[in-house]
Amino acid sequence: MKKISFVLITVFFAVVITTPVFSGGSPEKGQDVKTVAVVTPYMANATTAYVIEQFKSNASGKGWKVNVSDTAGDFGLLVSRIEDAVAQNVDAIVLGMGDPAQMTKGLKSAEDAGIPVFGLDAGLAEGVILNITSDNADLGRKTAKLLAEAIGEKGDVIMYTHDPHPGVRARAVGAEEVLNSYPGISVVNKFHIDVPGPVDNARKITEDVITADSAERAIAGIWAGWDEPAYGATQALEASGRIDVKVVGIDGTDFAKAEIDKGGPFAGTIEQDFDAMAAKLVELIDGYFSGITPESDWYQIPGKLYKK
Repeated sequence: MKKISFVLITVFFAVVITTPVFSGGSPEKGQDVKTVAVVTPYMANATTAYVIEQFKSNASGKGWKVNVSDTAGDFGLLVSRIEDAVAQNVDAIVLGMGDPAQMTKGLKSAEDAGIPVFGLDAGLAEGVILNITSDNADLGRKTAKLLAEAIGEKGDVIMYTHDPHPGVRARAVGAEEVLNSYPGISVVNKFHIDVPGPVDNARKITEDVITADSAERAIAGIWAGWDEPAYGATQALEASGRIDVKVVGIDGTDFAKAEIDKGGPFAGTIEQDFDAMAAKLVELIDGYFSGITPESDWYQIPGKLYKK
């Protein structure tokens, strides 16, 4: 009997010594692994997808888990997606280019739950701690000046906008301000561009505009709030032989640069520094997790013109 007891005691101590010790179990909320929910209506947009992927890449370097929820242009679903993230008890929520003014109910639920919300090229509203973006009004002004120069500072111009995106809205305001400052330029129309499907939508609108042009009065330029509608417009202009019309976009995408390098209607774009945006947002969120209060609620990253 004594021999059996000795064997059991020996086995017990062997198990205790060789079994790993976990303090608090597997990492969960409030411990080592942070969970961040990204909510966006624009994942179909090339630049949105890129900057969110860059954010995920930077966040993975911190050991965070990032979940992305895309509503595919359905703004009515944005609130419920935020509420889903709140129900999952995430550590933070990022609005990926969605207008927070359309999400007040969801933001209130996050605030009540004590979950911080950050904007990535979105906007500010009650419940959003900060937004990091480009200087969108400046992007609009610079591309409008580029378009004005490309058309010889005279002629009719149309604009392709998307008001649900606060950044595009700010770009359009800045662009129109510059275009209206030229006595020889008239902004004759502004068109809302659908998302998803901005390339096809802009191409169809451009085709209709060209058809309606008269010999006495034809458009000279198209200002687009981002590269995809500018690309659709370029396709329509080339197909119709109207390479005299000049187009500008914003974002500095690879397909836009390729068109610009060809020397056709696409005259220029402006690159947003999405890498810097994503890295800065991860830095700010990481600081917030560590108890550091952000110095500002609005961070702007400069852009750079790209033209032939």
